[in-house]
Amino acid sequence: MKRKIVVATTNKGKIAELSAMLDADVEWLSLADFQGIEEVPEDGTTFAENARKKALGYAEATGCWAIADDSGLCVDALDGAPGVNSARFSGPKIEGEKRGLIDHRNIEKLLGLLKDVPAEKRTARFMCCLCLAKPGEVIAETEGRCEGTIATEEIGENGFGYDPVFYVESLGKTLGQASSEEKNKISHRGNAIRNLKQTFPTLDLSD
Repeated sequence: MKRKIVVATTNKGKIAELSAMLDADVEWLSLADFQGIEEVPEDGTTFAENARKKALGYAEATGCWAIADDSGLCVDALDGAPGVNSARFSGPKIEGEKRGLIDHRNIEKLLGLLKDVPAEKRTARFMCCLCLAKPGEVIAETEGRCEGTIATEEIGENGFGYDPVFYVESLGKTLGQASSEEKNKISHRGNAIRNLKQTFPTLDLSD
């Protein structure tokens, strides 16, 4: 019987990406497959803490193994901000506000804070922490990162979040200009998943 692993999201795209990259002989589930599960709050002070809290919480709630992640942007000139507050950097979501408007508000605040910071000091990285847990126990934890610098304006319409202002030297463009294939090869989430995949051969995936 295949091991059931819950991916702590209802985002079908994220589940498809993770399951394809891990390529394990398991039954992948999402939070949408379970009724009445309370959301685990992301109130930790680090990405790793939030990922661990979500993985353990959803493993306990479902009785299955669970994978959770937390990610965000860390800017050196801002002492690591926005960090765990990346999604709500410009304030809480306004009811009915679309994702694109929230992203724009966050970018606008970021660029405002960096307007007098010279190019050589605009270094930043996207960080992603992943945690795989079973009820009551962490099985594996990994992280991935993507290094870059913050541009002075939005360039490109691909991706989401801070992608249009995150310039990657090896690509010669922002992630907002990059194709999905280009981004996946270097992304923080992709790197975290690839690191997690290395642990899978050592795990008992039979249920």
